[in-house]
Amino acid sequence: MKKTKLKIAIAGAALVAAVATGTALAANGSSAGSGSTSGAEQTRTEQAKQKTPSVIKADGSNVFPHSLDFDARSNTFFAGSLKRGTVSAISPDGKVRTLIDDPEMVSAQAVLVDRERDRILVSNVDYGTADRSKKNAPFRVAGVGSYDLESGKQDWCVDLTAVTLDGKQHLISDVTVAPDGTAYAVDELTPTVFRIDRKGRASVFLQNDLLKGTLDIPDFLNDVGMSAVEWVEGNQLIITMADGSLVRVPVKHPEKAQEVKLSAPLGSPTAGMRLLKDGSIAAVSSGLLTGKPAQIQRVEPRNGWKKATVKVTDTVEDPVTSDVTAGPDGTTYALSGGLADLLAGKPNDGFSLSPVKTD
Repeated sequence: MKKTKLKIAIAGAALVAAVATGTALAANGSSAGSGSTSGAEQTRTEQAKQKTPSVIKADGSNVFPHSLDFDARSNTFFAGSLKRGTVSAISPDGKVRTLIDDPEMVSAQAVLVDRERDRILVSNVDYGTADRSKKNAPFRVAGVGSYDLESGKQDWCVDLTAVTLDGKQHLISDVTVAPDGTAYAVDELTPTVFRIDRKGRASVFLQNDLLKGTLDIPDFLNDVGMSAVEWVEGNQLIITMADGSLVRVPVKHPEKAQEVKLSAPLGSPTAGMRLLKDGSIAAVSSGLLTGKPAQIQRVEPRNGWKKATVKVTDTVEDPVTSDVTAGPDGTTYALSGGLADLLAGKPNDGFSLSPVKTD
């Protein structure tokens, strides 16, 4: 693997983080021929407006989340902080409160709500930019923690560098969970997928050259590989690669991992994704390298995920939008966490969740 460059800055327009606007659904009321609106029609119009999703401006200053998840039961978003190493709860009105503050967590990247077990899984990383970072030794922290969904108390926090003992740099970019409670975590800087049981015991699940990183982000990070993972029907893992490709991994036969044949590659760098109710995936591709709006793409599987059709369904103005998740009432939201400011060493006053179309 190439040596990581330690300049925490990205040149060009890719660092310009515009206010994320997303695409709201239009709600058009009807009017009477005379130009007046009846009381019933006004009520319908008001109800439609109330259901129209809008951009959520979260008030968490200097949180800098990279990913998030949504808990429908409590109607709450949960997002990790790359700067503070905490996990915040965000209400739909944008109010932010700290739920998890674990000294073992350097930077909280992936956040996954596991409602079946009333816990939150969080990946522990270190870009060298966090309050708890070892400034001269970035990417030497790699782990996953499990926390009580209500109290934020730690169940366990596993050090994955102790599993590999390879002395390499690591970045646990995402985590997913199977129905039996087994978690799978992917490493962006080595071709390694970890398996973690419900008690926090970890092992190497798969190492495969298909998962090697090939994408370089100038003046920041080289050989970027796996960016996100989802467990899907058929007991399979679908892994997005930063270069826009997808890999399918049968859980019972990981040695049979193969690249998914896509109708078109996903935009690169591909960041987060969410599993939709029909079994398709919504993925967000950052405009980090181009400065153009981030793309929301729908990936529809065929032949048991051996093939898939890709189409762009929406965009987000902020080019460094980094994740996509479910939201209230069947909506989907994309996260713009202010990563450009973080990498440039600038403070910010919050972050944005933008409603996006997925079909």
